[in-house]
Amino acid sequence: MAPSTTPDAPFGRMLTAMITPMHADGSVDADGAAELAVRLVDERRHDGLVINGTTGESPTTDDAEKERVLRAVVEAVGDRASIVFGAGSNDTRHSIHLAKMAEGAGADGLLTVCPYYNKPPQEGIYRHMTAIADSTGLPVMLYDIPGRAGVPIASDTLIRLADHDRIVAVKDAKADLFASSQVMAATDLAYYSGDDNLNLAWLSQGAAGFVSVVGHVAGTELHEMIDLYRSGDVTGALAIHRRLLPVVAAIMTRTQGVIAVKAALALQGLPSGTVRAPLVDATPEFTAQLREDLITGGIKVEAAE
Repeated sequence: MAPSTTPDAPFGRMLTAMITPMHADGSVDADGAAELAVRLVDERRHDGLVINGTTGESPTTDDAEKERVLRAVVEAVGDRASIVFGAGSNDTRHSIHLAKMAEGAGADGLLTVCPYYNKPPQEGIYRHMTAIADSTGLPVMLYDIPGRAGVPIASDTLIRLADHDRIVAVKDAKADLFASSQVMAATDLAYYSGDDNLNLAWLSQGAAGFVSVVGHVAGTELHEMIDLYRSGDVTGALAIHRRLLPVVAAIMTRTQGVIAVKAALALQGLPSGTVRAPLVDATPEFTAQLREDLITGGIKVEAAE
């Protein structure tokens, strides 16, 4: 586990849900994933990376591809960053298989998304999450994202799950700050913002940190926001929040995050590549506007050709 982890921030504070770089033919670029991971950790102040999340195109990569990328990232930065692997799915048996694979490949933790599409009842969610947590010795971050899953992890369920020794954190993309504050008050779960537009608000509720998408291009700035807020400089943290508003809007509000981030990384000359169907690559018009928004937010891009 990375040196930056603490009991109240078990995976570090600044994490990004990393893309899976692709070659021009649509195949996975594991070397590119390693290169990007090094840049994020060594140059953009990341305490950790989440591999094989939605932004990593987990719905359209197979198990062998997932493992190849995970092993490449662990080898590249696993000695100095927390590597969390997205082992969740809507199939408990498959999730357990992925969790065991991740443990064998050197992951430091698991991200387990609320089962999607089949919309299980809360008891099913509870059993799903505990079965995954029981299957390895790795700490678990629950991923509560009803906008994609179709169902939330209810507060009562989160409080029950917090009793499990290895369930230690929540990535929250439910955007119910009050309900989550109640869970935080009732448990020792560390909360991570899963909504870049609410990062600063989450810090005010006591969040441990971020699992970001915008962090691909603004990890240093987001880590500074965390540091300033935790040191008591709320005004300084607010200034960073406001400066990044056009960047967050460009990446998080106009299309799928992975489409925007791959376009943004390409503008910086970093490994990114195409997206897999049914996603579609960013249009030239989107990319031109994205370039302007990144520059407005103080993010460096390569000179236009």
